[in-house]
Formats: sequence, structure tokens, C-alpha cells
Amino acid sequence: MARTAAPRYAAYLFDLDGTLIDTAPDIHAAANAALGRFGYQEIDLALTRRFVGHGGRVLLASALESQGETGVDADTAEQLYRAFLSHYEAHIADLSLPYDGVTETLQNLSASGVPLAVITNKLEDLSDKLLKEMGMRDFFEVLVGLDTLAEHKPHPMPVLHACNLLSTSPGDALFVGDSATDVATARAAGCDVACVNYGYSGGSRPEELGADQLIESFLELL
Repeated sequence: MARTAAPRYAAYLFDLDGTLIDTAPDIHAAANAALGRFGYQEIDLALTRRFVGHGGRVLLASALESQGETGVDADTAEQLYRAFLSHYEAHIADLSLPYDGVTETLQNLSASGVPLAVITNKLEDLSDKLLKEMGMRDFFEVLVGLDTLAEHKPHPMPVLHACNLLSTSPGDALFVGDSATDVATARAAGCDVACVNYGYSGGSRPEELGADQLIESFLELL
């Protein structure tokens, strides 16, 4: 798809899981592998999609809570998390796929010279690996993960840090995400925000997230 106009923003910042890539199937498999290893019940994919977005520890804690397991000790929780990470890193791109229109849109935006960044609550090294597996890493000048800075989404620090590296004012950037966390992050940093209507919205209806724009396809960003 050829571009017909210059980009509307000086920079574009993107959430990863549920926005650029449908990662839930691989996260789901890793979570269930870890849960099963420690004798807990598996969760269904719908719950995984609901719990994604705040990092693996929160995902697993939410999975356990959904089963009524509220008394898990810290050592077991840490072992469970490490088992999850080990499985996920080894199978990070078995089932994950970019959403329709994402790669084409990133190609067009990148070709236009506008800088792009990913801001995610996935660990930085896992995010880097996933983007490379998807053939998307070279589109992004900046990657900010869960552990990159002292704060993570919904704190504005990741956005402010990315905009500084991109030599862009937050007011001239668009944050594209899929959740209330992404909207809160953008608002706190002073960015416009667009939400996709297909991602991991934590059980909220996409139209209730409070974004400036709701999009069905990434191609609407062009």
C-alpha cells in the first residue's frame, strides 16, 4: 500500500502484546506449562487474553487467583514465574503472529522517516527477541520494556524516555495501544492515543477505554 500523505505525527509509539502482535497463544502455553508443572489447574485462553498486559508475574498471580489459590508463598510464586519465563523464551514465536496490516503500516511509516518506538510491559530481552522473530525489530529506533527503567506503564516515564531518545515532544507523538493502561500512560505523558479494537483490553469494551481514536486496522494510521 503506497502512502499518499506525510505522517500525521512526529513519532509513533506502540504497545506490543495485543497491539502489534497476537502473543496470547504462546503466553497461554507458557503459563499453563508452568501451572501444570507445579500442580495447578490450567486456565483457558480467554482468561489469558484478559490477564495479559502487566507482566508475567501479574498474569500468573491472576491465574492462581481465578482458581481460588490465594495463599501461594513467595518462593513458589518465584519458581512458577521462572518456569513460565523459561518455557516462554523457548517458544516465544511458535504461534504468535502480527495482526493484519501491522507489518505493512510499519514499513510505510519507517520508509517515510518518522521514528517509531515500542513501549511494553514485557521484559526488554523477550520483547527484543519476539520482534526479531517477527522480522519487525529494525522498524523501531527505541524499545522500552518492563525492566528498562525504574518505572513502567502506566507511569509516563517510558513514554517520556522514548520521546527524548527520538528527539520528539510527547505532544507531537501518537501512542497506539489496546488497553486502559496504554490510555493512562499516554494521558500522563501528554500524548494523543489510539486504541485498536481487537487487542487485550482487560475485559473492558474498546470503545470505553477513552482513546482519542479507535481503529479496526493499523492501515488507518497511514
